Amino acid sequence: MTDVLLLHGFPDSREVWRNQVGPLEAAGFRVIAPDLLGFGEAEKPREVERYRMTRIIAEVLEPLADEPLHVVGHDWGAGVAWVLAALFPDRVRTLTALSVGFPGGPRAIEQRRLSWYMLLFQFEEAEELLLRDDAALLREWLADSPDLERQVAALREPGALTAGLNWYRANVHPRGELERRQLPPVAAPTLGLWSTGDHYLGEEQMTRSGERVTGHWRYERIEGATHWLQIDAAEQVTRLLLEHLRS
Repeated sequence: MTDVLLLHGFPDSREVWRNQVGPLEAAGFRVIAPDLLGFGEAEKPREVERYRMTRIIAEVLEPLADEPLHVVGHDWGAGVAWVLAALFPDRVRTLTALSVGFPGGPRAIEQRRLSWYMLLFQFEEAEELLLRDDAALLREWLADSPDLERQVAALREPGALTAGLNWYRANVHPRGELERRQLPPVAAPTLGLWSTGDHYLGEEQMTRSGERVTGHWRYERIEGATHWLQIDAAEQVTRLLLEHLRS
């Protein structure tokens, strides 16, 4: 039985994959869907260093068997999946990236405009601003989310918002962008999915990811879904995912 590793992003938990777990298991795959560090029921340390990408990957891989597995990621989970596939090619049978393309490449001005919040998240005042007035700014930023109330409630838990923002503070600080080294290309067969209603990530950052994949590359554009395409277009995303895993 082949393992499928599902990696969620910010500000979600493993629950974001609720529409995919059942069909994947019914198709004969063993599904592993952990709460990543700082989210859901996982530990929520305050130290920024704990959230560095290489450290996250080591913690994700530690409890898993050495056999190659299918890796599927969304948002920050996609970032983890890309780096995992690039640095540990023997551990990845196939890669599926939702919303977030290959990390580390040049970001066009349009993507920087969409990513304005990443700069806000670097400031120590960000938590107070996001949660002020019944989390008004947080609610506006997440307005399209199908899980808005669940996400806001989770981020109001002690230490939860700081834990989530630490992913950005550890991995997308402007200083880190200047010092970032180029990742090797991804050899695994890779499926990239992007949705037209995504207000956080532009299409080009996904389509150009094919330039960094030496294995088979497939891109699919999901019409009408928000950033949370695995919920908004659950049947379509699950069908494409199963096609990719079986191929």
